[in-house]
This record gives sequence, C-alpha cells and structure tokens, in this order.
Amino acid sequence: VQVDDVIDIEITPANAGRIAAQTAKQVVLQRLREAERDIAYEEYIDKEGHIIMGIIQRMEPKQIIVDLGKSEAVLPTSEQVRTERYRIGQRLKLFVLEVRRATKGPQIMVSRSHSNLLRRLFELEVPEIQSGTVELKAVAREAGHRSKVAVEAHQEGLDPVGSCVGLRGIRIQNVSNELNGERIDIIQWHADLQVYIANALSPAQVHSVKINREKMSATVVVPDNQLSLAIGKEGQNVRLAAKLVGWKIDIKSVSAFEEEVGAEEPVVEEPVVEQPAVPVDSGVVTVSTAGSKAEPVVPSQIVEELPLPEIEEEEIAEPEEIVEAVPFESEVEPETPLVKVKIRFAEDILLPLVDKPDTSAKAKKGKKKKSYQSEDKDKSVGIVKRKGRRSHFTDYDDLDEDDF
Repeated sequence: VQVDDVIDIEITPANAGRIAAQTAKQVVLQRLREAERDIAYEEYIDKEGHIIMGIIQRMEPKQIIVDLGKSEAVLPTSEQVRTERYRIGQRLKLFVLEVRRATKGPQIMVSRSHSNLLRRLFELEVPEIQSGTVELKAVAREAGHRSKVAVEAHQEGLDPVGSCVGLRGIRIQNVSNELNGERIDIIQWHADLQVYIANALSPAQVHSVKINREKMSATVVVPDNQLSLAIGKEGQNVRLAAKLVGWKIDIKSVSAFEEEVGAEEPVVEEPVVEQPAVPVDSGVVTVSTAGSKAEPVVPSQIVEELPLPEIEEEEIAEPEEIVEAVPFESEVEPETPLVKVKIRFAEDILLPLVDKPDTSAKAKKGKKKKSYQSEDKDKSVGIVKRKGRRSHFTDYDDLDEDDF
C-alpha cells in the first residue's frame, strides 16, 4: 500500500437490518423504472406527428389499446373512423397525436381520423413529396368518406397531380386501401384564388367565380346540369372545397344567377327613332315603335286595287272527267282460278283394318276382332295372369275391358 491509495473495506452499518435492506432494494428498482420510462418517453416524443405501426391488443368501451412494442397507445372513440371495423390482432398505421409523461410510462394518444394521417401516407408513397419537389398545400378530409388534397410542384415541367396518382393509379390506390377505400380527389393548387376555387370543386365544371375579399366568400356559377355534381352528396363536395380553400363558397346555377342579375339591373327604355315618311305612291309605309324594328306596312288602299290572279281553264275539272265509283261486287273474273280444297278423312290416313286370329275364349264363340297393323309392334309386351299354380303370357291385343 502506498500513500494516497484508496483501500475498500466492507463494513456493516450499525442500524443495518431487514427493513433497511428492503428499502434500499425498492429505491434501486424505482430508479430503474424511472430510467426506463424516460427512455420510452424520449423514444416516442420524437415520433409525435408521424405514423407508427401498432397491433390492437384489447378493446374497451371508450377506447382501444394498441401495442407498439415497448409501450402501449390509446385510440379513443373520438379519433376512430365510424366506417371502420376493428378486431383484436389487427395491424394499423396510426398517427401520433400527443405523448405525455405518466407514472406508469408515457401516455401516447393516436388517431385514425386526423387529416395529417393522409398527409403522412402520401409522404410514404410519393417520393416527390418526401424530397420536396411536390408540396401538399392543403388537405381536407371527412374520415371514411372522401378527401381533397391540393398539391403544387416546385420543379418546372413536373406534373404534381400525376406524381401523386402514379402509374395506373398505383400510388393513390395504396393510400386509399390503407384508409379502407376512402375516395381521394387530388387537385392542383393555384396562386389565383378564382382558379383555385374552380379546381377545388372538381370534378364539376365551373362557369364563373366572383369573390368578396371583405367577407371572404365566393359565389360560383355552374351550368344547370353540373349543379348537383358541384354540391355533391349531402353537400359533401362543396363542404370539402370550402374547407380546403378556407373561404365560404356559395354555388348557383346559370339560370338562377341570370334571373337574380336581371331583377337587380334597371330596365333601360330605348328612345323612339323617327323614320322619314315614304310617299304613298311607292306602296310601302314604314312605322317605327319603341323597342321594335321598323317593319313595312302595306296601305289598305293599295291592297284593294291589287288585281285578283287569273285562274286558267285547264285547272277547273269538268264534270265529264269525274270517275264514277266502282261497285263492290265486280263482275270481272279473277286472274287466278279458285282451287278446291281436298278434304281428307281419317280412313285415308290410317292403315287399313285386317283380320287377326284370336285365341281367347270370346273368339272361340265366333266373335272376330279387328286391329290396326303395325310394323314396329313389340310382341314381347304383355301381362302375366295367374290361374292356380300355372301362369300364361297374354298379349295386350287379346285383352278386353272385362279381362282387366
């Protein structure tokens, strides 16, 4: 041992006992748990506002507990989508709303109905958005039904809508499948507010847009056949467009807008234009009225003096040329002679009757029976009658009603 060295010597404190050892153990375990909670909190606090993958662990009346691996997340009823059906063991992509410190570890709130979930899904599927060449300017979403996304390209010659749709729609289809078939409309953002509002109402065609910047409202005029398409089912299309633009949108048809404009504008009376009088000898007099064009009027005196058109004698039909009506019964013989219809009887069609020997008991008394000849007759068909212990074969033709 040298000077300034440290020597470790094990000693037992004077008040050491079972309670002190248990207390020291609890303090050490408590510090370890706090260190684990801090590590978990620092891990998930960076994921706030991003997407994480989770598995549904259990379902409670007002919330769903999702297993994230090292921690658990809570999906409340307000952040669930009504059209989705959840089951235990289902994998979901969730948007992290908030991460809080708690005694039992970080409390993580996740969502499936937030509009930023759609934004993050597009960032995962579209590389142009992740790199920054295409920007998502605004997102309006009604979870489970329909969404609208406005995009803008920062690179010249790049189509932002085509980049989000992808080849044969594969990119937007992946996003829609993740949201259980939710409809997504992608529109192009424009600096001009009127063009932007017209694009936001797609797929409806817009006739004109009038904006009021003081009230932050816009009046959109659409064709009559596009009115229902612009409004959408239960007003969904115009509601999403107003949420996307941030302005109040009022939609009117062309006919209704013209009626309102016509009622507001005052009626201007046109001055009467005086025309120089025309002499009567010319046969035409011009009369002008307010709001109507000058029309030529023929005086009554000139009309009376006009000669009547001459009727040629050839046009009048003489009574001798009138053709007499032909009587109904004409004595003219028809060109084709009448053909007599030959009547055929059953005796001409059926085969002739022939006598056939009969071996029955009635035939022995002198009664003869007739039957029709048949070339394809099957002689093997018959019935078997039993008389005592013996049986004999009888033909159908030999039987009478009394035999049956």
